[in-house]
Amino acid sequence: MDRLFTPWRYAYVNDSVDRAATCVFCELASANPLDDESALVVRRGGQHFVVLNRYPYNSGHLLVVPYEHVPRLSELSGESLTELFALTAQAEKVLQEIYDPEGLNVGLNLGRCAGAGIADHLHVHVVPRWSGDTSFMTVSGETRVLPEDLTETWHKLQGRF
Repeated sequence: MDRLFTPWRYAYVNDSVDRAATCVFCELASANPLDDESALVVRRGGQHFVVLNRYPYNSGHLLVVPYEHVPRLSELSGESLTELFALTAQAEKVLQEIYDPEGLNVGLNLGRCAGAGIADHLHVHVVPRWSGDTSFMTVSGETRVLPEDLTETWHKLQGRF
């Protein structure tokens, strides 16, 4: 019998990560750009950055995040909104070129009851999708099976932005 171990997800699925202590997105925003590979940041813009989701739904799952710590779109300036959606469109294009998905989910979860894992810091999800990419592992085991390591994904995407 084969076993699939995902120890890097253990703290997340067991909710033992102290999400209230700090904002992971603010930490990434202020991190040294020389550390972008370990932080999984693939692109830094003037007001936003693009980062791989550390707990991805699928390989290539990106987040477009403002440097500014705001929970809602309505709190961003017009210029910031323009860059947010320009980077989201670029993420769509890059994912299409590299992974050739059959579709993409692009969305925001505003507020905890809407599904936001980090409700206080706005972020846009860009998720490549393929027919049959959900499986019994997600449903019965609450585990995602990903065919690619996050570091490999970072190397594929980082240079394309």
